[in-house]
Amino acid sequence: MTDQQLRVCFIGDSFVQGIGDPAYQGWPGRVLAAAGPDVTAFNLGIRRNTSDDVLARVWPEFSSRTAPGADHRLVVSFGSNDTVLEDGAPRVAPARTLANLTALLTEAARRSVAVLVVGPPPVAMHGDEYLDRLLTLATAQAEVCASHGVPFIPLTAALAADLHWNAEALAGDGAHPGAGGYTRAASLVLEGGFLPWLTTPQAAVRR
Repeated sequence: MTDQQLRVCFIGDSFVQGIGDPAYQGWPGRVLAAAGPDVTAFNLGIRRNTSDDVLARVWPEFSSRTAPGADHRLVVSFGSNDTVLEDGAPRVAPARTLANLTALLTEAARRSVAVLVVGPPPVAMHGDEYLDRLLTLATAQAEVCASHGVPFIPLTAALAADLHWNAEALAGDGAHPGAGGYTRAASLVLEGGFLPWLTTPQAAVRR
């Protein structure tokens, strides 16, 4: 862990917020439990948020949670809501989702804020065509992150194949899992390198 006070904001949609989790942790709370007590964390997930919504609020909300001399980190996850069809079209067109991600990463670099992007979880009730769109978007998100030197942790394909994630979501509101699904998501985030990213000194992880 760094010697500075470590502050981490998690921003995104209902999957970041942890809707459906009886423990009210979601995947962010579970990865933080693995990180230990020396992290000040803020969950900024909002249900139904798209990348448009996240981009509009990320910097005011992030800035209000900073402290002088602290090591500030930002974890971002969006795309699941962008890909949902409304009136026959995605709520946010894929090109705009990627432009929003690019704008966020560009501003993070300008502010010298270390960012980690977590890929969008699938919404079980929307079926195979939705999943195909989301997988394509997640692949493109990973490419944007690579071009900015920002780590990307994929979730979409692994969660789409996960029995806990799908069974719990379909037994509930069709979208959000329970404890088992969020535990699996958290394990993927941890396996994807969350702790090394978190514990590496800020100057080495930011661009």
